[in-house]
Amino acid sequence: MKIVQIAPFEESVPPKKYGGVELVIYNIVQELVKKGHQVYLIASGDSQTKAKLLPVFPKALRIYTEAQDMKTRDSLKFIGVGKILEYLKNIDADIIHNHLGWRLLPFSPIIKMPIVTTLHGPLHIDYQKLVYNKFKKAKYISISKNQRKPFPSLNYIGTVYNGIDLKKLQFSEKTEGYLAFLGRMSPEKGPVEAIKSAKKSGFKLKMAAKVDVVDKDFFKTKISPLIDRKQIDFLGEVSHKRKVELLKNAKALLCPIQWREPFGLFFIEAMSCGTPVIAFNRGSVPEIIKDGKTGFIVTPFNKKAKPNIEGFVKAIKKIYQMPETEYKKMRYNCRKRVEKNFSLEKMTSEYEKIYYRILKKL
Repeated sequence: MKIVQIAPFEESVPPKKYGGVELVIYNIVQELVKKGHQVYLIASGDSQTKAKLLPVFPKALRIYTEAQDMKTRDSLKFIGVGKILEYLKNIDADIIHNHLGWRLLPFSPIIKMPIVTTLHGPLHIDYQKLVYNKFKKAKYISISKNQRKPFPSLNYIGTVYNGIDLKKLQFSEKTEGYLAFLGRMSPEKGPVEAIKSAKKSGFKLKMAAKVDVVDKDFFKTKISPLIDRKQIDFLGEVSHKRKVELLKNAKALLCPIQWREPFGLFFIEAMSCGTPVIAFNRGSVPEIIKDGKTGFIVTPFNKKAKPNIEGFVKAIKKIYQMPETEYKKMRYNCRKRVEKNFSLEKMTSEYEKIYYRILKKL
Protein backbone atom coordinates (compact mmCIF):
# COMPACT_ATOMS: atom_id res chain seq x y z
CA MET A 1 0.00 0.00 0.00
CA LYS A 2 0.95 3.64 -0.47
CA ILE A 3 0.08 5.30 2.85
CA VAL A 4 0.27 8.93 3.99
CA GLN A 5 0.65 9.53 7.72
CA ILE A 6 -0.15 13.08 8.84
CA ALA A 7 1.35 14.03 12.20
CA PRO A 8 0.76 17.07 14.41
CA PHE A 9 3.63 19.53 14.07
CA GLU A 10 3.89 20.56 17.73
CA GLU A 11 6.65 18.00 18.33
CA SER A 12 9.02 16.07 16.05
CA VAL A 13 8.45 12.41 15.13
CA PRO A 14 9.71 10.80 17.32
CA PRO A 15 9.64 13.49 20.01
CA LYS A 16 12.96 14.59 21.50
CA LYS A 17 11.40 14.47 24.96
CA TYR A 18 7.64 14.68 25.72
CA GLY A 19 5.17 13.74 22.99
CA GLY A 20 2.97 10.66 23.23
CA VAL A 21 1.10 11.05 19.93
CA GLU A 22 4.32 11.63 17.99
CA LEU A 23 5.89 8.53 19.53
CA VAL A 24 2.88 6.43 18.53
CA ILE A 25 3.06 7.77 14.96
CA TYR A 26 6.78 7.01 14.80
CA ASN A 27 6.11 3.40 15.83
CA ILE A 28 3.34 2.99 13.24
CA VAL A 29 5.44 4.47 10.43
CA GLN A 30 8.58 2.47 11.18
CA GLU A 31 6.64 -0.78 11.38
CA LEU A 32 4.67 -0.12 8.18
CA VAL A 33 7.92 0.57 6.29
CA LYS A 34 9.40 -2.61 7.77
CA LYS A 35 6.38 -4.52 6.44
CA GLY A 36 7.06 -3.26 2.92
CA HIS A 37 4.53 -0.44 2.54
CA GLN A 38 5.41 2.83 0.80
CA VAL A 39 4.91 5.44 3.50
CA TYR A 40 4.92 9.24 3.38
CA LEU A 41 5.19 11.09 6.69
CA ILE A 42 3.97 14.69 6.76
CA ALA A 43 5.51 16.14 9.92
CA SER A 44 8.01 18.72 11.20
CA GLY A 45 11.32 18.86 9.34
CA ASP A 46 13.39 17.69 12.33
CA SER A 47 11.58 14.33 12.36
CA GLN A 48 13.55 11.10 11.90
CA THR A 49 11.95 8.31 9.87
CA LYS A 50 12.48 5.50 7.37
CA ALA A 51 9.47 6.84 5.44
CA LYS A 52 9.65 9.67 2.91
CA LEU A 53 9.53 12.79 5.08
CA LEU A 54 7.50 15.76 3.83
CA PRO A 55 8.29 18.68 6.16
CA VAL A 56 5.62 21.18 7.20
CA PHE A 57 7.90 23.46 9.23
CA PRO A 58 11.72 23.27 9.52
CA LYS A 59 11.46 22.28 13.19
CA ALA A 60 8.79 21.18 15.64
CA LEU A 61 6.35 24.02 16.22
CA ARG A 62 7.14 24.21 19.94
CA ILE A 63 10.82 24.90 19.14
CA TYR A 64 10.03 27.00 16.06
CA THR A 65 7.79 29.32 18.10
CA GLU A 66 9.46 29.05 21.50
CA ALA A 67 9.35 32.78 22.25
CA GLN A 68 5.86 33.32 20.85
CA ASP A 69 2.41 33.08 22.43
CA MET A 70 -0.22 30.37 21.90
CA LYS A 71 -2.30 32.50 19.50
CA THR A 72 0.69 32.85 17.18
CA ARG A 73 1.27 29.11 17.40
CA ASP A 74 -2.39 28.41 16.58
CA SER A 75 -2.20 30.72 13.57
CA LEU A 76 0.82 28.82 12.28
CA LYS A 77 -1.17 25.59 12.50
CA PHE A 78 -3.52 26.89 9.80
CA ILE A 79 -0.48 27.59 7.63
CA GLY A 80 0.60 24.03 8.38
CA VAL A 81 -2.72 22.60 7.18
CA GLY A 82 -2.29 24.57 3.94
CA LYS A 83 1.13 22.95 3.47
CA ILE A 84 -0.42 19.50 4.02
CA LEU A 85 -3.00 20.16 1.30
CA GLU A 86 -0.21 21.19 -1.10
CA TYR A 87 1.56 17.89 -0.49
CA LEU A 88 -1.60 15.84 -0.89
CA LYS A 89 -2.25 17.36 -4.34
CA ASN A 90 0.93 15.70 -5.59
CA ILE A 91 0.61 12.27 -3.97
CA ASP A 92 -1.46 9.43 -5.37
CA ALA A 93 -1.84 7.36 -2.20
CA ASP A 94 -4.14 4.47 -1.35
CA ILE A 95 -5.07 5.90 2.04
CA ILE A 96 -4.42 8.89 4.29
CA HIS A 97 -4.09 8.35 8.03
CA ASN A 98 -4.88 11.62 9.82
CA HIS A 99 -3.40 12.08 13.30
CA LEU A 100 -3.99 15.85 13.23
CA GLY A 101 -7.61 15.44 14.27
CA TRP A 102 -10.33 18.06 13.73
CA ARG A 103 -8.11 20.63 11.98
CA LEU A 104 -7.91 18.61 8.76
CA LEU A 105 -11.55 17.52 8.61
CA PRO A 106 -13.06 20.71 7.05
CA PHE A 107 -10.82 20.13 4.03
CA SER A 108 -11.63 16.43 3.62
CA PRO A 109 -14.30 17.02 0.88
CA ILE A 110 -11.60 18.37 -1.47
CA ILE A 111 -9.20 15.49 -0.76
CA LYS A 112 -9.80 12.70 -3.26
CA MET A 113 -8.08 9.87 -1.36
CA PRO A 114 -9.80 7.92 1.48
CA ILE A 115 -9.05 9.36 4.92
CA VAL A 116 -9.19 7.71 8.33
CA THR A 117 -8.70 9.76 11.51
CA THR A 118 -7.31 8.46 14.77
CA LEU A 119 -8.72 10.44 17.69
CA HIS A 120 -5.81 10.97 20.06
CA GLY A 121 -7.45 13.47 22.40
CA PRO A 122 -10.59 13.84 24.53
CA LEU A 123 -13.95 14.34 22.80
CA HIS A 124 -15.70 16.70 25.20
CA ILE A 125 -14.23 20.02 23.99
CA ASP A 126 -17.06 22.13 22.51
CA TYR A 127 -15.26 23.93 19.69
CA GLN A 128 -13.77 20.62 18.49
CA LYS A 129 -17.12 18.84 18.78
CA LEU A 130 -18.56 21.50 16.47
CA VAL A 131 -16.23 20.28 13.70
CA TYR A 132 -16.62 16.57 14.49
CA ASN A 133 -20.40 16.97 14.47
CA LYS A 134 -20.25 18.49 11.00
CA PHE A 135 -18.21 15.49 9.78
CA LYS A 136 -19.90 12.67 11.71
CA LYS A 137 -19.75 10.31 8.75
CA ALA A 138 -15.99 10.54 8.35
CA LYS A 139 -14.08 7.41 9.40
CA TYR A 140 -12.77 7.48 12.97
CA ILE A 141 -10.60 5.21 15.10
CA SER A 142 -10.69 5.53 18.89
CA ILE A 143 -7.69 4.67 21.09
CA SER A 144 -9.87 3.26 23.88
CA LYS A 145 -13.51 2.30 24.23
CA ASN A 146 -14.05 4.82 26.99
CA GLN A 147 -12.81 7.64 24.75
CA ARG A 148 -16.03 7.33 22.70
CA LYS A 149 -18.42 8.08 25.59
CA PRO A 150 -18.63 11.90 25.24
CA PHE A 151 -19.37 11.54 21.51
CA PRO A 152 -20.89 8.10 20.77
CA SER A 153 -22.53 9.14 17.48
CA LEU A 154 -19.33 9.44 15.40
CA ASN A 155 -18.66 6.86 12.68
CA TYR A 156 -16.20 4.69 14.60
CA ILE A 157 -14.73 1.91 12.48
CA GLY A 158 -12.48 0.45 15.15
CA THR A 159 -10.58 0.87 18.39
CA VAL A 160 -6.81 0.48 18.27
CA TYR A 161 -4.85 0.67 21.51
CA ASN A 162 -1.56 2.52 21.39
CA GLY A 163 1.56 0.39 21.16
CA ILE A 164 5.19 0.84 22.18
CA ASP A 165 8.56 -0.58 21.21
CA LEU A 166 9.29 -3.00 24.02
CA LYS A 167 12.94 -3.26 22.98
CA LYS A 168 13.40 0.36 24.05
CA LEU A 169 11.78 -0.06 27.49
CA GLN A 170 13.84 -2.36 29.67
CA PHE A 171 12.19 -4.49 32.32
CA SER A 172 13.64 -4.37 35.83
CA GLU A 173 12.86 -6.69 38.71
CA LYS A 174 14.53 -4.41 41.25
CA THR A 175 13.69 -0.80 42.18
CA GLU A 176 15.24 2.10 44.06
CA GLY A 177 12.12 2.51 46.19
CA TYR A 178 10.84 5.93 45.08
CA LEU A 179 7.49 6.84 43.52
CA ALA A 180 7.35 8.40 40.02
CA PHE A 181 5.17 10.92 38.19
CA LEU A 182 5.44 11.34 34.42
CA GLY A 183 3.67 13.51 31.85
CA ARG A 184 2.65 17.16 31.73
CA MET A 185 2.46 19.63 34.59
CA SER A 186 -1.21 20.22 33.82
CA PRO A 187 -4.14 20.13 36.30
CA GLU A 188 -5.78 17.23 34.43
CA LYS A 189 -2.73 15.00 34.98
CA GLY A 190 -2.99 15.41 38.75
CA PRO A 191 0.51 16.58 39.81
CA VAL A 192 -0.85 18.34 42.91
CA GLU A 193 -2.70 15.18 43.93
CA ALA A 194 0.43 13.09 43.30
CA ILE A 195 2.49 15.35 45.58
CA LYS A 196 -0.17 15.33 48.31
CA SER A 197 -0.39 11.53 48.15
CA ALA A 198 3.39 11.11 48.33
CA LYS A 199 3.66 13.51 51.26
CA LYS A 200 0.90 11.75 53.20
CA SER A 201 2.35 8.31 52.51
CA GLY A 202 5.85 9.44 53.51
CA PHE A 203 7.66 8.20 50.38
CA LYS A 204 9.91 10.05 47.95
CA LEU A 205 8.43 11.24 44.66
CA LYS A 206 10.41 11.96 41.49
CA MET A 207 8.51 14.00 38.91
CA ALA A 208 9.48 14.22 35.23
CA ALA A 209 7.18 16.46 33.25
CA LYS A 210 6.84 19.02 30.50
CA VAL A 211 5.62 22.50 31.44
CA ASP A 212 3.56 23.86 28.53
CA VAL A 213 3.19 27.60 27.94
CA VAL A 214 -0.45 27.39 29.07
CA ASP A 215 0.61 25.65 32.31
CA LYS A 216 3.42 27.99 33.39
CA ASP A 217 1.29 29.91 35.89
CA PHE A 218 -0.17 26.68 37.29
CA PHE A 219 3.35 25.28 37.75
CA LYS A 220 4.66 28.49 39.32
CA THR A 221 1.79 28.95 41.80
CA LYS A 222 0.61 25.40 42.57
CA ILE A 223 3.55 23.04 42.00
CA SER A 224 6.81 24.88 42.48
CA PRO A 225 6.14 25.78 46.16
CA LEU A 226 5.65 22.05 46.93
CA ILE A 227 8.98 20.94 45.45
CA ASP A 228 11.54 20.65 48.25
CA ARG A 229 14.20 18.70 46.26
CA LYS A 230 14.26 16.16 49.10
CA GLN A 231 10.99 14.24 49.34
CA ILE A 232 9.52 15.88 46.22
CA ASP A 233 12.01 16.22 43.36
CA PHE A 234 11.30 17.77 39.94
CA LEU A 235 13.51 16.51 37.10
CA GLY A 236 11.98 18.64 34.34
CA GLU A 237 11.25 17.31 30.87
CA VAL A 238 13.42 14.25 30.28
CA SER A 239 14.85 12.35 27.31
CA HIS A 240 13.70 8.82 26.46
CA LYS A 241 16.78 7.35 28.16
CA ARG A 242 16.18 9.24 31.39
CA LYS A 243 12.46 8.39 31.24
CA VAL A 244 13.25 4.67 31.11
CA GLU A 245 15.67 5.01 34.03
CA LEU A 246 13.03 6.86 36.04
CA LEU A 247 10.31 4.28 35.32
CA LYS A 248 12.21 1.03 35.69
CA ASN A 249 13.69 2.03 39.06
CA ALA A 250 10.40 3.29 40.51
CA LYS A 251 8.32 1.37 43.03
CA ALA A 252 5.11 2.63 41.36
CA LEU A 253 3.89 5.29 38.94
CA LEU A 254 1.36 7.74 40.39
CA CYS A 255 -1.44 8.76 38.01
CA PRO A 256 -4.12 10.63 39.99
CA ILE A 257 -5.66 11.87 36.75
CA GLN A 258 -8.33 14.56 36.96
CA TRP A 259 -9.87 13.99 33.53
CA ARG A 260 -11.15 11.33 31.18
CA GLU A 261 -7.75 10.03 29.98
CA PRO A 262 -8.20 8.89 26.32
CA PHE A 263 -5.43 6.30 26.62
CA GLY A 264 -2.38 7.17 28.72
CA LEU A 265 0.84 6.08 27.01
CA PHE A 266 2.68 6.60 30.30
CA PHE A 267 0.62 3.75 31.82
CA ILE A 268 2.03 1.19 29.40
CA GLU A 269 5.52 2.70 29.39
CA ALA A 270 5.70 2.19 33.16
CA MET A 271 4.18 -1.29 33.00
CA SER A 272 6.60 -2.38 30.27
CA CYS A 273 9.45 -1.58 32.68
CA GLY A 274 7.68 -3.68 35.32
CA THR A 275 6.43 -0.70 37.31
CA PRO A 276 2.87 -0.95 38.69
CA VAL A 277 0.51 1.96 38.09
CA ILE A 278 -1.74 3.55 40.71
CA ALA A 279 -4.48 5.57 39.02
CA PHE A 280 -7.90 7.05 39.60
CA ASN A 281 -10.69 5.15 37.85
CA ARG A 282 -11.24 7.60 35.02
CA GLY A 283 -11.20 7.31 31.23
CA SER A 284 -9.24 4.40 29.81
CA VAL A 285 -7.77 3.27 33.15
CA PRO A 286 -9.76 0.01 33.63
CA GLU A 287 -9.04 -0.99 30.01
CA ILE A 288 -5.29 -0.81 30.56
CA ILE A 289 -4.59 -1.47 34.24
CA LYS A 290 -5.71 -4.68 35.91
CA ASP A 291 -6.59 -3.84 39.50
CA GLY A 292 -4.48 -5.86 41.94
CA LYS A 293 -2.41 -7.43 39.15
CA THR A 294 -0.62 -4.59 37.37
CA GLY A 295 -1.28 -1.87 39.92
CA PHE A 296 -4.27 -0.42 41.75
CA ILE A 297 -7.34 1.47 40.53
CA VAL A 298 -8.68 4.00 43.04
CA THR A 299 -12.17 5.54 43.29
CA PRO A 300 -11.66 9.14 42.12
CA PHE A 301 -13.73 10.99 44.72
CA ASN A 302 -14.24 10.77 48.47
CA LYS A 303 -17.55 11.33 50.30
CA LYS A 304 -17.01 15.11 50.09
CA ALA A 305 -16.76 14.89 46.29
CA LYS A 306 -13.08 15.85 46.41
CA PRO A 307 -10.10 13.93 44.96
CA ASN A 308 -9.74 10.72 46.96
CA ILE A 309 -6.23 11.32 48.32
CA GLU A 310 -6.92 8.97 51.23
CA GLY A 311 -7.71 6.10 48.85
CA PHE A 312 -4.61 6.89 46.81
CA VAL A 313 -2.41 6.79 49.92
CA LYS A 314 -3.90 3.41 50.87
CA ALA A 315 -2.99 2.06 47.43
CA ILE A 316 0.57 3.38 47.76
CA LYS A 317 0.97 1.73 51.14
CA LYS A 318 -0.37 -1.55 49.72
CA ILE A 319 2.46 -1.52 47.19
CA TYR A 320 5.12 -0.96 49.84
CA GLN A 321 3.62 -3.52 52.22
CA MET A 322 3.41 -6.33 49.64
CA PRO A 323 5.65 -9.36 50.29
CA GLU A 324 8.68 -9.30 47.95
CA THR A 325 7.55 -12.37 46.00
CA GLU A 326 4.07 -10.92 45.46
CA TYR A 327 5.48 -7.56 44.38
CA LYS A 328 7.89 -9.19 41.91
CA LYS A 329 4.98 -11.15 40.45
CA MET A 330 3.12 -7.87 39.93
CA ARG A 331 6.11 -6.44 38.07
CA TYR A 332 6.21 -9.49 35.76
CA ASN A 333 2.43 -9.23 35.25
CA CYS A 334 2.91 -5.62 34.13
CA ARG A 335 5.44 -6.54 31.45
CA LYS A 336 3.42 -9.52 30.22
CA ARG A 337 0.26 -7.43 29.87
CA VAL A 338 2.04 -4.89 27.67
CA GLU A 339 3.69 -7.61 25.57
CA LYS A 340 0.31 -9.21 24.93
CA ASN A 341 -1.85 -6.12 24.36
CA PHE A 342 0.17 -2.98 23.73
CA SER A 343 3.13 -3.75 21.48
CA LEU A 344 3.90 -1.66 18.39
CA GLU A 345 3.55 -4.81 16.26
CA LYS A 346 0.00 -5.46 17.50
CA MET A 347 -1.01 -1.81 17.10
CA THR A 348 0.34 -1.56 13.53
CA SER A 349 -1.25 -4.86 12.54
CA GLU A 350 -4.65 -3.58 13.75
CA TYR A 351 -4.26 -0.37 11.74
CA GLU A 352 -3.20 -2.34 8.68
CA LYS A 353 -6.36 -4.46 8.89
CA ILE A 354 -8.48 -1.29 9.03
CA TYR A 355 -6.73 0.18 5.97
CA TYR A 356 -7.47 -2.96 3.96
CA ARG A 357 -11.06 -3.03 5.18
CA ILE A 358 -11.62 0.60 4.09
CA LEU A 359 -10.09 0.00 0.66
CA LYS A 360 -12.11 -3.18 0.14
CA LYS A 361 -15.34 -1.23 0.69
CA LEU A 362 -14.50 1.52 -1.80
